Amino acid sequence: MQPKPLNQMNLTKILTVVLLAASLYLGYYLYSGVQQVIDDRALIETSETSVIERLKLIREAESVYQEQFRKYTSSWDTLARFIENGKVPILQRREEIKQKAYGGEEVVVHIDTLGFVSAKDRIFKKNYTVGSSDNGIFMGYKIKVGDQVIKNMKAYSLNVNNDVKEPPFQEKGKINKLTDVKVGEQVTKGQVLIEYSDYIFNPNMEIAKIGEVPGNPGTNFNIITKRIDRMEYSST
Repeated sequence: MQPKPLNQMNLTKILTVVLLAASLYLGYYLYSGVQQVIDDRALIETSETSVIERLKLIREAESVYQEQFRKYTSSWDTLARFIENGKVPILQRREEIKQKAYGGEEVVVHIDTLGFVSAKDRIFKKNYTVGSSDNGIFMGYKIKVGDQVIKNMKAYSLNVNNDVKEPPFQEKGKINKLTDVKVGEQVTKGQVLIEYSDYIFNPNMEIAKIGEVPGNPGTNFNIITKRIDRMEYSST
């Protein structure tokens, strides 16, 4: 067998190195292109999620503002001041049934103000209650005030006809209040035993920038409020 000429061996090595380098570059180029598409898609999804959450917060804030002033506001500064400094009443609706002279019944609705809460808490928090699942003998709480609870975590124990039940929480949150019920006391179905709450929006956000589009500093959403008068027609 005749050995390959020296210049032919060098050319083969050069071509091998060049092809290897080209393959590595092409592989990296394809990988970086695919990765860039993935990164861009993830960024878009994150931005969309942030914008949706901000719009939900604005909608909730405007709703609470309207409850107080019977109108919406198109001023971000006004809305931000309301969130930071406003107070909203805690209302309780109850019905009273009165017997009429001719034998009928009349339902009278009473709206009682139980106190006030900050506008920020009203907007950012959601409050929950846990009531007794049945008539029975109270056997004790499974949690204490200040605890963070999660969904399906046991709330309390209840003896119903010698059958011990331990109803779970339906939402996550922080325990704010436990009704003063002693072990061994009788409770009735629906009686409120636990009050707890959870933030549905980030409480640490900068309220002054509530109208700013997430990911676009200095750019605000456009907000317009109008009053619409409706005219009703009737035929006779």
